[in-house]
Amino acid sequence: MTGPKDTLYSAPLDGEWEKSAFSNGSGDACVLVMPIDGGVAFGDSKHRARDGALRFTDKEMLAHILAVKAGQYDHLIPDGTEL
Repeated sequence: MTGPKDTLYSAPLDGEWEKSAFSNGSGDACVLVMPIDGGVAFGDSKHRARDGALRFTDKEMLAHILAVKAGQYDHLIPDGTEL
């Protein structure tokens, strides 16, 4: 049985990785995102060539973005953490 996640994980990572404008200047501690067919891939700037990227459907990505914007995960950032 195959589903949307199987399709996402078989999609090639042949696009351009994007990093947040809030990432540090050295580029060595960044979460990267790449649009792929049917969703978005998340990668690690320290391991760009590694295909260990997490992949999310468009709906999953939208739910995550809305939760972040609403502050749902603010408690995960320790006090005093700076970029």
